[in-house]
Formats: sequence, structure tokens, C-alpha cells
Amino acid sequence: MHEEIFHPATYATGVPYDVFRKLRAESPVAWIPEPAVGSWPAGTGYWAVFSHADVKHVLRSPELFSSNLGATQIRDPDTPEDLAFVRAMMLNQDPPDHSRLRRIVAAAFTPRAVRALERTIDERARALIASALGKETDFVELAADLPVWTLAHIMGVPDEDRRLLYDWASRVIGYQDDEYAGLSTADAASMSPMAQKAMQYRPTSFTHPDGRPVNPRSYTALADMFAYAHALAAVKKENPGGDIMSRMLEGGLTDHEFENMFFLFAVAGNETLRNGIPGGLLTLLDHPSELARLRADPSLLPTAVDEMLRYWPPVMDFRRTATRDLTLSGHEIKAGQKVVVYHASANRDETVFPDPDRFDVSRTPNDHVSFGFGPHFCLGAHLARTQMRAVFRELLPLHVERTGPAVRLASNFQNGLKHLPVRLTSAR
Repeated sequence: MHEEIFHPATYATGVPYDVFRKLRAESPVAWIPEPAVGSWPAGTGYWAVFSHADVKHVLRSPELFSSNLGATQIRDPDTPEDLAFVRAMMLNQDPPDHSRLRRIVAAAFTPRAVRALERTIDERARALIASALGKETDFVELAADLPVWTLAHIMGVPDEDRRLLYDWASRVIGYQDDEYAGLSTADAASMSPMAQKAMQYRPTSFTHPDGRPVNPRSYTALADMFAYAHALAAVKKENPGGDIMSRMLEGGLTDHEFENMFFLFAVAGNETLRNGIPGGLLTLLDHPSELARLRADPSLLPTAVDEMLRYWPPVMDFRRTATRDLTLSGHEIKAGQKVVVYHASANRDETVFPDPDRFDVSRTPNDHVSFGFGPHFCLGAHLARTQMRAVFRELLPLHVERTGPAVRLASNFQNGLKHLPVRLTSAR
């Protein structure tokens, strides 16, 4: 039955790569049940896809495997209204609607546009690492500031409000882990007046009157975030700037499309690196000989970053919905059934990656799917790699000592760390 593939508690102790390996060999497409998890009700079950070739096939075939019919999370939205809400998001759309929205935002993520940000990203990474020198620090918390700061910068969010992006992402991504979901780090006293007004809409409870949990990807659960998005849009319309939010409004986004784009940037654009950077460091610390190679030859940093992303994919899976009856690797899939592709498994496929469980900072080629594939390939991939290189460029000359256990996030979606206590000291 392989129920553990679905259960969030499985991932609190590690990604089940041994199970993925067995399934790739014996049943590269398998039916996985969706049992109830705590107060979250059971689901319908889904077809899980584990091989690299099949994952790519699903991701490049939106006419067969839709992002829009049921959205892209394993769990179904609770109500038709919730489904309609998430279907309006670019991440959950199929071409041609997806293509139109993608064109509007793509200019902000070209290599040329990212190069213009590199100096400020490098400076921010340098300041962050310097602030932790000589003392014990939780690297997860330290590293989280860079993607939040970068997003606030490109979105035109005032600096005093940037921690709201962190808190909103925690609420959405960490709903399967009570510690993560409840994070609230923004200082209300120092927020902008715009943010203070929006916080009046923050839900006081995240459960329905009958005790059912409120879906974190619903308008109800994120009323404060959308109030903020509306206020920010009003500011951008009155005083447009060079930030991506101003460009999107000028590009013709409706108010509803804008708020969904704000959701996507605030959550997806931040959470991936929030977990990818600490995951990359933990991987290096667990492979000291490869860390030594990288220190001896920093020119390997670009390939090392991609190997970190392959070995520790921040997002482990994405859901699609079959648009018609079809066959995949010998299995009959019915129209309307959920199909979930496992990036974490595809990245260890023996037919694509020689010795896939070996971490190799010089691995090339490296055809990992951590940024997806096909029409939904991540627009922020270049920006993500830039931020990771900036952080590890600063870390390489330092001595990094683990001072406590790494604590993983309980999530069947995000390959996350909640804590990674370390001490950073000069190697000289």
C-alpha cells in the first residue's frame, strides 16, 4: 500500500528514498492511499509517479495532466469556492491562460534582470553570514532572511513588512506541522501603517465551527495577506516603480490576478530557498570530503549548487489531474484522478544519474527536476541559484560546526528543516 509515501510524519525523519528506489524498480506508477491525518480528513488517493522519464512526461503534457482541474497540491481544496480561488493562480493554470500570466512576469526573472540584483544579493548574504560569526545560530532562521529580503526588494514590499512574507509562507506550507504553521515573527509595532491595517483581517481561528481545519490555501485563511496585497496594489497604481508588482499591474493583471500572483510570490518564491539553503548546508556537512573538495576548488560552486538541489529537492512533489482516461507505465488512469509526480524520486533515478545516492559537487550533466519541467519550469530558477551561490560563497572560507541536531519539517510537500544549530567561525 505504501501509505508512508503520503503521511507527513514520514518526512519528519527523512525522505523515504529506499521506498522510492524499490517503487522505481517494481512499480514506477503506484496507487497511494490518503488516510486521515489528525483533524484533516482522508482523501481519495492518487497515482504516484516515481521515474524520471514519467515525471517529465507528466509535467510537459498539460493536455493530459492538468494543473488547473484540481490545482497542484495532493490535498483537494475543501469547497468548490476554495477550488475556484486556487485555480486562478498561475501555478495552478494550464496554457494558454498560464502562458499569458507567465509572459507578464517573465521579464523580472531574465538572467539580465537577475544580474542587476547580484551585487545587492551578495552584499546581503555577506552581512547575514557576518552577523552570525563567532556565535551559535540557527542556520534555518539565518538563511531564511535572504529570500525574504530579496522578495521584498523585487516586490516593492517595505522593509519593515518583509517578515510578513515569512509568516504567511509558514502558515501555508507548514500546516501539517503545528510548530511551523504557528510561526508569527513580524513585529506589529514596527510595521507600516498599511500592514497594521491589513493585520486587522488576520483570522483569529484556523478551524471551522464544526472543528474541521481551515484549508491554509483558502481566501479565509489568508484574509490578512490579501488585504495587504490590495493595499500594496493601490500604492503601486498611484506611485508605480521598477519593482515586479508595479510591472504586473502595468502589464494588465486584474485585481484578482494580482492578489493570486502576490500569494504565489510570497509563498513559493520564499519557501523553496528557505529550505533549499539549509538543506544544502546540511548535505555538505554530512559529506565532509565533498565540502573539502568545494573549499579547495570554489569554481565548482555552480555545479555544487545544482547537486544540492538534486540531492535535497526543496519541493518533493506536485499534483496534476488526468484530463481523460489514459495509460501510464502500464497503469490505467481514469479521467479526474489525481496524479502526483515525485521530484525527490526522479532526482535519484539510476537510469539518469550514475550512483544517484552519492553526493558529488562536480556532477555533470545534472538533469534534476527540482525546478520542475515543461510549461511550469520555475521562473525564479536563476534567481534561486544566484542566492544559493551568494550564501555558500560566504560560508566556504569559514569553519561550520553543528551544535545540535537538525530538526526536519513534517510535510509531504516541502523538504524542509525547522532547525539547524551551527557555530560559524573564521577558519584562519
